[in-house]
Amino acid sequence: MDRKLRADDGAGGEPPQGATALTDAEEYAAAVLGLVRRIPPARAMTYGLIAEIVAEDLGRGGPRQVGNVMAGSGDRYQHLVPEDAVVVGPAQDSFDVPWWRVVNAAGSPPAQHLTAALDALRAEGCPLTRDGRRVDLKRAVWFPDGPDPAR
Repeated sequence: MDRKLRADDGAGGEPPQGATALTDAEEYAAAVLGLVRRIPPARAMTYGLIAEIVAEDLGRGGPRQVGNVMAGSGDRYQHLVPEDAVVVGPAQDSFDVPWWRVVNAAGSPPAQHLTAALDALRAEGCPLTRDGRRVDLKRAVWFPDGPDPAR
């Protein structure tokens, strides 16, 4: 199994044999996608929360960068998603990354995918606002390795 490294890791600037060097953008994308893949069904995270958590380790990035990664997760960064990736939830047969579980600070999924995202969130039992157009973040937000808020 190949080990992935940052482009500047390793002695002499060269990655060890069998390792794939990651650019800074790929390293950031891998961290974002790895976190998003951990969001459980019926839960959600905001772009900003993901950016904050990734920045704790990498010291860079923000909500817009998370959005760029998510926009490219189906093609540009697909090589960073493990081949055996499995998403638990109703859309598991079609996607390696549960993009519908990532919303903006108001709880809204991406406007261009609003219907598909809300359908997937409803199917998972994710708490939505009364009008059904946004995630109820008070009840649905997920924090990795932390206590679950009351649902």
